[in-house]
Amino acid sequence: MGVRSRVRGGCVLLGVVALAVGAAAGPAVAADQWRPRPGTLYISDLPTTESWRANPVVRGWGQGYGECLAGWPEGKPEVNVWNRDFTTAETAFAQQKVIAFATEAEAIAFADATRRDYADCANRPQRPGVTATGLDHGVVDVEEGATLQGMRTFDANAQERPDFNYLWGVGRDGDTVTLVLWSSYWGEPPVAAWKNTLRKAVIKLY
Repeated sequence: MGVRSRVRGGCVLLGVVALAVGAAAGPAVAADQWRPRPGTLYISDLPTTESWRANPVVRGWGQGYGECLAGWPEGKPEVNVWNRDFTTAETAFAQQKVIAFATEAEAIAFADATRRDYADCANRPQRPGVTATGLDHGVVDVEEGATLQGMRTFDANAQERPDFNYLWGVGRDGDTVTLVLWSSYWGEPPVAAWKNTLRKAVIKLY
């Protein structure tokens, strides 16, 4: 991690703050200040095996947590969180989430807890006929570290497309964590290419 300056004050106070899924804005949330947004992925940073399009980067957690993260750590921040959705014509979905914490210790704890949630995902109850296999795709040597995990599910009752694949990247640079998520029902997961995307996501934070 290189030396950098982080601006913690001097941001415009917001009367209404982007909400996390299932959360309501309260006085404490509205009083918090937004920091400058860290750098995020471009479409060109995603694997070229698919033709991607993207929504703008927006504040908040987005519409989903990337499957099976209902048990995310309590007290996750509601400000200094950004997300961006990436989609293809019909086969794949991806999302980047960026979370800037007040301290590096909080970022470390959040990243570790999220990895544990991902590792436990395949052990959680599935729909009848669905089997899940968890996968550990290893580490990415970048800044304070990143890991790529995944899961494959098979639905014995599906008339078509019984397989579904997920990739979950977690990376950290100082007090900021990024999650880089991919899912698709088509073909093998692009593990090597997604590791490269995860590396770029961490590098681009600062």
